[in-house]
Amino acid sequence: MHQYLRAVGFSNIENKKQIRDLMNDVVINPNRREFIETGRDSILVEYSKNYCNSCGITLRGEYDDTNNLTLDFYYPFVQADQVSTTEEVSVERHADKESFAGMCEDYRLGATLIYYVQNGMSVMKNMKGGEPDPARVSTCLSGLSLGGTIMLPIQKDPKQKEMIRKATADRSKRIIAAKNGDEEAIEQLTLEDIDTYSAVSKRILKDDVFSLVDSYFMPNGVECDHYSILAEINGFRLETNSLSSEKVYAFDLSCNGLALTVCLNEKDLLGEPEVGRRFRGNIWLQGELRI
Repeated sequence: MHQYLRAVGFSNIENKKQIRDLMNDVVINPNRREFIETGRDSILVEYSKNYCNSCGITLRGEYDDTNNLTLDFYYPFVQADQVSTTEEVSVERHADKESFAGMCEDYRLGATLIYYVQNGMSVMKNMKGGEPDPARVSTCLSGLSLGGTIMLPIQKDPKQKEMIRKATADRSKRIIAAKNGDEEAIEQLTLEDIDTYSAVSKRILKDDVFSLVDSYFMPNGVECDHYSILAEINGFRLETNSLSSEKVYAFDLSCNGLALTVCLNEKDLLGEPEVGRRFRGNIWLQGELRI
């Protein structure tokens, strides 16, 4: 049973019979269907159904020559409308099934992002015609969460916001230069990190850490596509699962300029969301590749 079913409004599923009934509903009433002929007397098929406006369930299976469907795997998903990054993407197939992980470096975060690729069938179709140009791929990032907290924002005037925006853009340029071997950029980044560590070490003695850290995006746990985030809320929606009638929050977030959409069950959210406040939680990161 997939633990993130709860995030899309299926917190009451407790046994395999309920899972089978849910999968049958996805197959009988899908919003989207995709097929690929495998050339071995079978057809790979992918069914997706939205149970809320922003999220739902996708399943992958295989029809044999007798038209019997064998379920390979399923996963809950959340759709993102905004393009999060246009950096070069590397795609690798998972070892145990025909699904994919995407990886890209985002200089706004200064880190490598690894995520579960939602539209794996589209990737497989493109790979049949040759590897897609990684420089022409854009990614819409999203995530599912099993628990989140709403936090107040750090108060900033317009001048401070502009200074932060400029500093972030300058740092991204230095990271790109450092990656290309610019020794001066490497030295500047090192000195910035030392200064930041020194300033935070002094202030942390009397200030709360979340009054010093505006946002973060860092790995969480042992799975490479799980992250802990603190991000600003740009918008949110309270949606209703059409089958279970459970309420699901869909947040449009911005983390240091990186846009992503995060969904979680209303039961698992602590606090009252408002635009401008911050969302803190752990997410399973997904991405849709637009090739």
